[in-house]
Amino acid sequence: MGKIISFANQKGGVGKTTTCVNVATYMAMMGKKVLILDLDPQGNATSGVGIRKTKDLKTIYDLIDGESNFDEVIKPTIIDNLYIIPSTVDLAGAEVELIQIPQREKVIKNILEEIKDIYDFILIDCPPSLGLITVNALTASNSVIIPIQCEFYALEGLTQLMNTIRLIKYHLNSDIDVEGVVMTMKDKRYNLTNQVSNEIIKFFNKKVYVTTIPRNIRLAEAPSHGLPVALYDANSKGAEAYLSLAEEILKRSGVPYKKISKVRKIRFSEDD
Repeated sequence: MGKIISFANQKGGVGKTTTCVNVATYMAMMGKKVLILDLDPQGNATSGVGIRKTKDLKTIYDLIDGESNFDEVIKPTIIDNLYIIPSTVDLAGAEVELIQIPQREKVIKNILEEIKDIYDFILIDCPPSLGLITVNALTASNSVIIPIQCEFYALEGLTQLMNTIRLIKYHLNSDIDVEGVVMTMKDKRYNLTNQVSNEIIKFFNKKVYVTTIPRNIRLAEAPSHGLPVALYDANSKGAEAYLSLAEEILKRSGVPYKKISKVRKIRFSEDD
């Protein structure tokens, strides 16, 4: 049975999509069959794995609406073993439409029920909010990974997120738990970063991953080329950090995996 993990934080700009896409990529490279479910109307995970947002692209919205089936919606990516259910701005309207649906919190859970056994992992990129779409993702998930930026306002809103997870565990999904917390955009040169890191560790204790994600220009550049960092620059510090994080997640889950070597760096011309 596949494990469903949501990547969630209602605070935007914390590296949530970057973490979801790059962890999924390395898991796939390690021999796991992985599906990304893009539940963010911005569709950054979709473009981040090279899927073009054309007018005829079938998305998660079409599944929610009942207009398409899985064969039409699930897309292979440029990475072997990695697939995606795309998202576009159309999904923004789904929040209003879901309100009218019976058991509206379980729509995504019911959709994934049909396919979860096909994949080793289904990773859900949540929108930066605690609205109905995120509630759906958490209701469908076995666990949640929380990316937290190593900056002053990092812990702002975390109480609300943890309260939401507790309410969902009590009312909608008794199985959900925090899989782990990953500190992103870490710059060890600043004392403030270390202070925030200590506060995060104090708050979440052993749930915090040993691996931290540094600030890295190659991580920022990769999505503009429609590539995860493993294919854009496998030698970068960002790529090495996400490889280490993916290994740590699999080890904590007790899942065996294939060791991988670095992937060649792809070079681009000015015309790309």
